[in-house]
Parts: sequence; C-alpha cells; structure tokens
Amino acid sequence: MIASLDSILSKTRGDRWIWLIVILLSMISLLAVYSSTGTLAFKRGVGAESILMKHLAMIIGGIGLMYISHKIDYRYYAGISKLLMIATIPLLLYTLVFGNHVNDASRWIPIPGTGLSFQTSDLAKLALITFLARTLSRKQENIKDVKQSFIPIMSSVCVVFILIALANLSTALMLFGVSVLLLIIGRISIKQIAVVCLAGAVLLAGVVFLGPRRKTYISRIHTYMHPEKATADKSFQSDHAKIAIASGGIFGKGPGNSTERNYLPDSFSDEIYAIIVEEYGLIGGLTLMGIYLFLLYRCIKIVTKAPKAFGALLACGLSFSLTIQAFANMAVAVGLGPVTGVPLPLVSMGGTSILFTSIAFGIILSVSRDNDEPKKVVVGEITEAP
Repeated sequence: MIASLDSILSKTRGDRWIWLIVILLSMISLLAVYSSTGTLAFKRGVGAESILMKHLAMIIGGIGLMYISHKIDYRYYAGISKLLMIATIPLLLYTLVFGNHVNDASRWIPIPGTGLSFQTSDLAKLALITFLARTLSRKQENIKDVKQSFIPIMSSVCVVFILIALANLSTALMLFGVSVLLLIIGRISIKQIAVVCLAGAVLLAGVVFLGPRRKTYISRIHTYMHPEKATADKSFQSDHAKIAIASGGIFGKGPGNSTERNYLPDSFSDEIYAIIVEEYGLIGGLTLMGIYLFLLYRCIKIVTKAPKAFGALLACGLSFSLTIQAFANMAVAVGLGPVTGVPLPLVSMGGTSILFTSIAFGIILSVSRDNDEPKKVVVGEITEAP
C-alpha cells in the first residue's frame, strides 16, 4: 500500500499542498453531494448511489485531466490560449442562440450522443485568463501602447463579458473582476484600467436593464436589497439557506441529517455550502473556508516564485478566479449577496465545472512544477543543473 502510494506521488509534481487540497475538496464533495441528492434521486426515480457514482466518475475524470495538464509545460498554454479564444467566441454565441434554456437562461449546449451538456462559460473563463496572461506578458515593452496592447486586451475582456453576462451575470462579473486584477498586476496604466471599468459598467447597465434576463436580475437585486418586501416565492431559496445555516449551530446535525436539503432547489450545487454548514456546523463551514484561503496562500507563493511573467500572471489569474468564485458562493449562502448560479469549486455537483476547475488546478501545478525543477545553466559547452 505504502509502496503504491509512493509510486503515485513520484509521478506527480508541483506543490504537494495543492494536491492535498484537491483530495480534501473531492472528499468533502462526495459526502455533501451524497447527502444532498436524495430529493433529486427521488424525482429521477433512481437511487442516490447512482447519482453519487456519476459524480465520482466526474471527480476521477477531473483528477485525470488535472494530472495531464500539470505534466504539460505551462509555456505551451500561451499558444493554446489563442486557439481557445478563437473557439470561445463562436461557442458563446451559439449557446445564446441554440443552447438549452433552463430558468430563462441559455448556458449549456448538449453534447451529441452522450446525454450530457457543456457550459461554455467554463471554457470562456479559462480561455480569457490564459489569453490575458499571454498578452500582458508579451507586450510588457509597449504595454501602454493603445493600438498594439490596450485595444486587443479591452476588446477581448468586453466581448467575453457581454456574451457571458446575457445568460450568466454573476460569472461574467467575477471574470471581469479577475481580468481587472490581471490588468493591474500586468502594469496597465490607471487611465486605461478606468476606461475598461467604465466600458464594463456601461455593458453591465445594458444587460441589467435591457438584456433578455433583465426581469430576473432586477428581481434578485430587489429581493436582496428589500427582503421584507419580497414575496415568499422570490425569497424561498435564500430563506431556506439561512434556515439551514442557522440550524447547524456550532457542531452541526451530523452527516446525512440535513432537513433543508428537501426544500432547497439547488442543495447539491449552488446551495451546497448551506447543507455543509447545516450538517457540520460552524466548524465545518470555517474549515472549508480555511481550505480555500490556504489554497490562495499556496498559489500566491507559486506566483512569487515564478521566474517568468506569463507563469506568474497565469497562476495568479486562475487562483483568483477559483477563490473569488468559492467565496462568492459562500457569501450567497449566508445572505451576503443576491442569489446567483455560481457553484462551489470542486465541491458542487456539476460536469463541466469540475472538469475545467481541475484543468485550472493542473495549470497552476504546471507553473509550480516549473518553479521546483532545477534550471539548467550553460557553461561553455557543458550543461549543468545548479
């Protein structure tokens, strides 16, 4: 057993703490999903074990993708980012027009012959972050040039933002925030960042007040700002999430003893944090929060050690994207934000979310692996490793 474990660990590289974090989050996910899918299983006429096995298959597939992506030299992702951006824009447009409509939102496109659906915004997040990291790192010498640097960067951020925001505003806002952080770290001037933020604000206003989901967005904002005026059906999800958290106490009701899982419509995805707190209490909620904070800390260490700008920007963008998404999900569950459709990374049940999150972890580990490997130094005709 120990020999086989050593054999597996010998084939993995990068920050070992991040590998441990992935394993912990996967275990938490299995427990939480199994506990919260009883009602879903009843509606589908299947056993909860059947849903758990599918979720386990996704986690195993995600870890496999993470392993593959961490073995690839992160520099190759610079070239891949161009292909991803070329594919992302048409896919987002196709999703808006021909995608599956769920809750008045078109976010998924079906994968023929599999019975599965693909959320294109997950690909768009990965594509935009890698593209920005590549562009910012390669244009440092003329980073303030409007034509060569600023216009390509601004156009890519704004186009992806508007295409995602029309169906998924919360994801678009988080991705826009991560993009602005990358622009600041990438030494874009304050004036140019202000222009990007102004353009984003104009697009945001257009989506909220003129977009196809304007009624949903305005209703959610109104419910959050004035909960006392909201009808029972409008505040149902947020109310039961608060009940779940309040009834959990300090130590929780225990694994599998949640009652609010029978009422929350998305207890296994968007509101899974509320179920975790209900079953494992304040201690469980704070522990999960601490895991994500520790993840951010380890990623920042990777960023500070990265010798190249592209690796630093890539790891920085992906780590901020994961942690901001995690805390946005937890904030919604405890009532610190309006209801959104943002999953908890590597914990919520979901196909493409788990797979693309795993790829993001793999890319971060690829940067970490490069940091840890000894650099070769050429001395005359002799190549040595210091």
